[in-house]
Order: sequence, then C-alpha cells, then structure tokens
Amino acid sequence: MKILVVGSGGREHAILWKLKQSPSVTELFCAPGNGGISEIAECVPINAMDIDGMVKFSVEKSIDMVVVAPDDPLAAGMVDALENAGIRAFGPRKNAAIIEASKVFAKNLMKKYNIPTAAYETFSDSKSAIEYVKTAKLPLVVKADGLALGKGVIICNTREEALRAVSMIMEEKKFGDAGQKIVVEEFMTGPEVSVLAFTDGKTIVPMVSSQDHKRAYDNDQGLNTGGMGAFSPSRFYTEELQEECMRTIFIPTVKAMNLEGRPFKGVLYFGLMLTSDGPKVLEYNSRFGDPETQVVLPRLETDLVEIFDAVIDEKLDTINISWKQDCAVCVIMASGGYPESYTKGYEITGLETVKNQGDIILFHAGTKKENDKFYTNGGRVLGITAVGENIEAAREKAYKAVSAIHFENVHYRKDIGIK
Repeated sequence: MKILVVGSGGREHAILWKLKQSPSVTELFCAPGNGGISEIAECVPINAMDIDGMVKFSVEKSIDMVVVAPDDPLAAGMVDALENAGIRAFGPRKNAAIIEASKVFAKNLMKKYNIPTAAYETFSDSKSAIEYVKTAKLPLVVKADGLALGKGVIICNTREEALRAVSMIMEEKKFGDAGQKIVVEEFMTGPEVSVLAFTDGKTIVPMVSSQDHKRAYDNDQGLNTGGMGAFSPSRFYTEELQEECMRTIFIPTVKAMNLEGRPFKGVLYFGLMLTSDGPKVLEYNSRFGDPETQVVLPRLETDLVEIFDAVIDEKLDTINISWKQDCAVCVIMASGGYPESYTKGYEITGLETVKNQGDIILFHAGTKKENDKFYTNGGRVLGITAVGENIEAAREKAYKAVSAIHFENVHYRKDIGIK
C-alpha cells in the first residue's frame, strides 16, 4: 500500500513513524516533509497548500491513501479534490474543516446545540469590538476567527491589553485575513486537557488524553506558540470525566455537524477546560494536534492504517482500538526567538547518541538534511518524546535525551510534564 502524508512538521513525522509499523505499507511519501522524515519516507517537493500538485502526484504515483495532516489544506478543500479524483483521503472535507477554520462558526455551533463552552460575543468590525471590550468583565480572551498557526488567541488581564488585542488583530492585521472577524469570550479557569478522537461521522472513538504547554517559557510565561511540549495521559482526566465528555461534548458535536449537513470524518480534536461547572470546549481542531500527536501515537497499539481505512469506509464501529498503559512526554527543542523572529541553518549535533534508544523517539519538526548532517529549518526544530511507566520516568528520559542534543540558540522549556 502506497501512502502519502501531507505536511512537514513533527506531527507528520509521528504519523509516518506509526504508519511505517503497519505490515500493509509498502511505500511512504511525504509532501513536502523535512530532514528527519526523509529517513523513513520519500520527500516530495510539493507545497502542502498545492492542491492541484498533490492530486496530480497522487494520480501519477497510484497512491492508495493520502493523509492530509495540516489545518490549512483541509480548510482549503484538499480532501474534496482528492476524493473527486478518485483517491482515498483521510481527513475532513472543506465544509467540515470549518469547525477549526472559523472560531465564529464553532462558537455558534456550540451555542445552537447546547455544547458547553465559554460565554462569548463575535464581531466583524473593530469599532463595536472596542466598545464591548471597554465594559466587559475581565480577564478576557480575544481570538482571531480564522487559522493563525495556533497563535491567534490572546489572553487579556487588563482593559488596555484587550483593546490592544482587538487593534492588533482587526486593524493591524497581525494574523492577516484570519482577523477579519474575532471572538471575545469570558476567561475560564481550570486544568486544560486535549482529547483527540477518531470519527467516521457516525461513531466517535476518543484517543488517550494529553495536555500541551502553549506558552514559550517556563511557568506558562511568554507568548502563545504552536506548542512547546506535551504529555499523556492527563492527570485530571478520569473515566468519569470521559463519560461526561462523551455525553455532553463528543457525541453532541458529531451529531451537530451531521445536522448542519457537514459530516465530519477524520480526527476531531477537543481542547477542553475542566471548570468548576464541568468540562467546557476551549477550541476544536479538525486534525491531529501538534505536539499532542507525538505523545499519543507512541501509546497506540492498533495498526494506524486499519483505523484510517475504517474512518474512510465509515466502519469505525467494527474495529477495536487499544492503547499501551505507558506514559509519554514530548519536549520541543525550538529556535531561540520563536514564536517571533529566529535564525535558521544551525547544525544539530548529538542526534546519533539518542537515536537508537527504544524508549526515546526523535520527531523532526523544522529540520533539513544536507550531506548527512541535520540543520535547523524552523521555529520548532525537534520533538524529543520519551515513554515510561509514569510521567516522571518519561520526563526524566526526555530531558536526558534533550541534554545530549545541541544547536546554536536552542530554546526549550524545563517544566514540560510538571503542571
């Protein structure tokens, strides 16, 4: 079976790493891929947003399945185009991917179908947003409506910060067209949990829980990033909570999308806040989370190809998905300056010393390979994932591996897995 994975980050590396373990896989391709991915798959120089190029390549190479991993091509309709060309594709169609591509759509969906979430208002012009912010109860969360690489969410503790956030998103267009509309919502408190779930539009099967660390610096300080690390499972997510989430959030969301004529097939990501009033939805994603995938997939026992096939064929209820009892921790090694400006092109050393340790997995996010050497080529460079009998053991292994790897201006958090 020939499989093409679309994307170039740590999430894609983790998906390919898991697919490679399937006996049904004969060839793996990744477009455009990265340095580390090139060791397990053939990297193809097609931009992840080049829908026509992806369809053309898939037809020419007789690809059996395409896994569209990033949010942008899903929102742009890559799955629709592949299916129209007769190619099996894993991921939601464009009209379902809107659940992530528009926060306004997602919030209105939750309101309409009584899915618990934070109270909110939406705005399409800065003047009315500014008037609202002047009197709204603090703290506030200001969110760009569209896709902004996980950075379009600003927590505002003061009136000045909230006014600045509105101006930055809507007037200065910090996130481009993603900021044409905004959501202003109440600030919720409680532990955060990420739950990714496989769904074929009828059945929904949650994966093991995880938690990511969004802020750039220790103790959740600094700017929001795409994620500086993750661990699995969550310390707070009990079986009782899972049952409550299935009843009040997971199943109602799948049903709501069907009722809206937007059946969702693929991975639906639930960003949850465990508040004193019960679990509430912070955000939806229409794909595997990054870096959550790097701690969830190492715990998966079932053949990932089998799961993808079942989702595409709407037969998810016919397979049993099982998980290892181990825990996993992923520490992101980033370029100094991320998530703002940073320099690329530094040589990475020490990878060989940890590469063949069975309980350590190196997922490349922003690297390139030249003359058998790896160089930094992005903000998030590597995801060092360790598996252990508990979070503490996995954490110790991960940081030991991190200490053996070096590149200039490296930046990573020292507290992943603690909170």
